[in-house]
Order: sequence, then C-alpha cells, then structure tokens
Amino acid sequence: MSGNTHFGFQTVGEAEKSRRVAGVFSSVAARYDLMNDLMSAGLHRLWKAFAVAQSGVREGQRVLDVAGGSGDLAREFSRRAGASGEVWLTDINGDMLRLGRDRSLDRGRILPAAQCDAERLPFPADYFDCVSVAFGLRNMTHKEAALAEMRRVLKPGGRLLVLEFSRVWQPLEKAYDWYSFKVLPWLGKKVAGDEAAYRYLAESIRMHPDQAMLAAMMGTAGLERVEVFNLAAGVVAVHRGFRI
Repeated sequence: MSGNTHFGFQTVGEAEKSRRVAGVFSSVAARYDLMNDLMSAGLHRLWKAFAVAQSGVREGQRVLDVAGGSGDLAREFSRRAGASGEVWLTDINGDMLRLGRDRSLDRGRILPAAQCDAERLPFPADYFDCVSVAFGLRNMTHKEAALAEMRRVLKPGGRLLVLEFSRVWQPLEKAYDWYSFKVLPWLGKKVAGDEAAYRYLAESIRMHPDQAMLAAMMGTAGLERVEVFNLAAGVVAVHRGFRI
C-alpha cells in the first residue's frame, strides 16, 4: 500500500508525487540546460566536473549515470572510460532521456540509454565500477531504496557519487532563501514558462536531507568510507561512498 510523501512543502500520495515530478521535468526539458546556467551563473558545470574528478573513472570501466537528465555527466564519463568502457545514461523521464540522448549524439557520443526507475534498476548486481546521480536523488520518493539499488549494481570496490543541493552555510541562509523563493520562480516564469516548477525546486531542496543525514543514509544502504565535499558554501555537496 502506498503512503504519503513530500512534493516540495506539500504532503501528497506517492503516486501523485511521481506524476507531479514527471510533469515538472517534462515541462522544463527544453530549457533545462539554459536554466541551470542562469540559476547557478554557470557554476553547475564546475560542480559536475568536480564530481566526475572524484569518481576516479578510468579507461575500460563501466559507469551508470542515474537520473542523467541532459547527459553532461554521462558524456564526460564516456570520454574517460574510452572506447573499451561502457557508460549508461538513464532517467525515469522520457523527455529528459531523449534530450540527453540527442545532446550526446550531437556531440559525437553514442551512449546506451534506458528509461528506468532508480528504485528498480534493470541491471545485474556487481556490474558497474561507478554509479552517479546528480541533482536527481532529491526527487526520488524512496531515497533509501534508490541508494540500496545503486549499491547493489556496484562491483566490490566500486563507488557511488551523489551530487545534490544541500544545506548552505548558516550565515548565508537568509540571502539564499531570498534568491531561492523570489529569483528562481521569477526566472522559471520568464525563461522556462513555468514558475511553479522552480518554486518546487526551491522547496524540494529544503526538504532534502542535509549533508550528515545523507551520509548516514548511504551508510545504511551498505556504502562505506562515505566522504562529503561541500561546494559553494554548502549550496551543493558531493557525497562519495564505496562498496567494499
């Protein structure tokens, strides 16, 4: 029996959250990268580059990018893994997955792609050297189940990278709240034509576990040696854990 969960600050049924999250990303897919550049002043590219650098992906390795969106991490992993490697781009949202596949083709990267739920990954256990999820865990209904699935498909010695919005440094909270709840919805309305989607973004960040809580959740999922790297004063954080 499904229960209730959060969609931003609202309490909704689990099926309703899935439907609403799908609607958000289908709505903003066409302007997704542009909005990321505007919202972060381009910093999201540096955050993703840092996460990839912490992955340690090498030639010939297998990588799974979960909730891969427009495919920017998957393309960089593909460059590192080379022709002998295997990099999968996945997303639960078909519009986002098509965007990522098409962008990758435009940039000369042919990546296998699969539309799938992170809580039920269609891959065998002990398969990947690295699993990544960037700005996607926050939208998942059962985060613990998704983390456990990501751990399941990792080889022993493999690592999980989670890049996600997190808890900002306390002295910056008021300014960050003003930006999140005033500027982001305005940008969403003017650029993406969807003010509500970016209000949900701001709310979902506040409902997401902070750095310490997410690290503990990764440990509960069976990951070890969990490390946290705060970026931009904690606006985002990279969590890295290993399957031993």
